[in-house]
Amino acid sequence: MMKKTVLREYARLIVRCGVNVQKGQDVLVYADLDQPEFVQMVVEEAYKAKARQVTVEWEYQPLTKIHSRYQTVKTLGEVPKWVEERQAYFCDTMPARIHLVSEDPDGLKGANMEKLAKGRQMRYPILKPYVDRREGSQQWCIAAVPGAAWAKKVFPGMRTSTAIEKLWEAILFCSRVDEDPMAAWEKHNADLHARCDYLNSLHIRKLHYTADNGTDFTVGMIPQARFCAGAEKSKLGVVYNPNIPSEECFISPKRGEAEGIVYSTKPLCYECQVIDHFSIRFHEGKAVEVHAEQGEELLKTMISMDEGAAYLGECALVPQKSPISESGLLFYNTLFDENAACHLALGMGFVDTIEDYHNKTLEECRELGINDSMNHEDFMIGCDSMNIDALCEDGKVVPIFRNGNWAF
Repeated sequence: MMKKTVLREYARLIVRCGVNVQKGQDVLVYADLDQPEFVQMVVEEAYKAKARQVTVEWEYQPLTKIHSRYQTVKTLGEVPKWVEERQAYFCDTMPARIHLVSEDPDGLKGANMEKLAKGRQMRYPILKPYVDRREGSQQWCIAAVPGAAWAKKVFPGMRTSTAIEKLWEAILFCSRVDEDPMAAWEKHNADLHARCDYLNSLHIRKLHYTADNGTDFTVGMIPQARFCAGAEKSKLGVVYNPNIPSEECFISPKRGEAEGIVYSTKPLCYECQVIDHFSIRFHEGKAVEVHAEQGEELLKTMISMDEGAAYLGECALVPQKSPISESGLLFYNTLFDENAACHLALGMGFVDTIEDYHNKTLEECRELGINDSMNHEDFMIGCDSMNIDALCEDGKVVPIFRNGNWAF
């Protein structure tokens, strides 16, 4: 069994380095029913960090399937008054949000996805003003714990208990939970930030991606945007790490400037269903043509969720030489798989990639070219043959990646 002392270190890392709970702050924990003991540890660590109140919201995929079967679209799309009032309360109090993911990658197979998608589309315009109000001000962290079905997907053929143990080991290794996790993350963040400093010094205007699988793609950058990585600082001045693990240097590209075709190199789990072996062709920034060997209709649904869902919100650079990639595991979970390969994201862009965003309104950031959408879906395109060149403001072409790894 995984040692409780190690799990306690992981819980402390999520609370102190992940969301960095502030004295007197409320904390929200979102978790599936897979690891209640670990959730208990996280709650206790949050109180030890002087949280005022910690609330756990339990989620359970089989219930989502039952709701999708029996509720009408109208009911699925409703936002009750108390939910709005709660969202307004969160805007006033800015609780730290911890998301512990463990869901089954195939957990919504057989659910009425069309109904669920329509329900989301109906709720989103009502909830969006509250999401926008919290943008950039709230600390949040996504981390993972093993679920039984997820563990069996990653380690098929093993007994469930053995698979869960193996998945715990993989999660903790990739999350740098070693003898001193806080020191490991400090060192890791310093390296990521140094790479971002170099990338930002180039004043990149376009990135050109090529790979021997047929990827040939150019994407435009916002002149005021910068590469970010690892630890971030909220508008309220709190430093936090939104993803544990994290290996990426990322930027939000300019909406409307993307041309060419990209081929996926790992499966994408969208709404707990797998889309695999797919390609996306872009024209004038928009995904105009998609093909997939598995899940093509789901991919088409994904890019038509709203007007911004077919445009890019993120370009992330991740070398093949990273702990997650070198583990050789396919996690069927975006938090891990996106940190094993260069990836793009369709949908919402990040306003905090804009220089001095603290002093700009959300509208000003979006006018510069940050995409807006209810979705943000990462998909992996990195591979051993990937080359990326930066076309810079001064006309120079600078190699960024060669054969899947940093060229500097």
